[in-house]
Amino acid sequence: MGPAIARRFAAEGATVYLTGRRKVELGSAVEQIGGRAIGIRSDVSKLDDLDRLFAEITERSGRLDIVVVNAGVGDFGPLGTITEEEYDRTTSINFKGTVFTARKALPLLSAGAPVILLSSSAALRVVPGLGIYAATKAAIRSLTRTWAAELAGRGIRVNALTRGPVTTPGADELRAALPRDDQAAEPAAPTPLGRVGRPDEVAATALYLAGDQSSFTTGAELFVDGGATRL
Repeated sequence: MGPAIARRFAAEGATVYLTGRRKVELGSAVEQIGGRAIGIRSDVSKLDDLDRLFAEITERSGRLDIVVVNAGVGDFGPLGTITEEEYDRTTSINFKGTVFTARKALPLLSAGAPVILLSSSAALRVVPGLGIYAATKAAIRSLTRTWAAELAGRGIRVNALTRGPVTTPGADELRAALPRDDQAAEPAAPTPLGRVGRPDEVAATALYLAGDQSSFTTGAELFVDGGATRL
């Protein structure tokens, strides 16, 4: 979803900074987007990496007009099997990474800049085995409201984009790990619309939250989930 959002923003004329842990995947995303994309390899769970990331953005551009906090992982693990390693990985990237990405971006934010936090419908729907992942995404929903209140004086809008099942390599891998009822005659539809979402559909909503069309929207949560949460 991150590359899709960056690609859509670049198509609208933005210079986009992408970051990620994996050199090959980061380079591929930058190449696909083209000349408006700048890749900076870093790990959002490591504060030194974040310092280096924002120092380079400061040197190149001096400001940020939009921040999309998108990095996230999920491991399947019921309560009886959760390991400390899995807990640390998920919370360090999803929760700590969100907090300190926003924290360290704050000095660079222009007045009125939108901040978009990616959450998940797993925060509201019970999916056995995804307890830690869901808890981190529920925390993001809470942070959205708190930060929207804290930053309102600067005109900075903070909103959550809560997506449902979307076709991405990581999400597809996670869905494959979920247990299936082999006795079911037909697999359950992933959403009331009968399909999973596309990354470009998430990107279109991110563009709305980043633009003037949502100028009176803050502390909100927009669902891009095919009706999975509300219906």
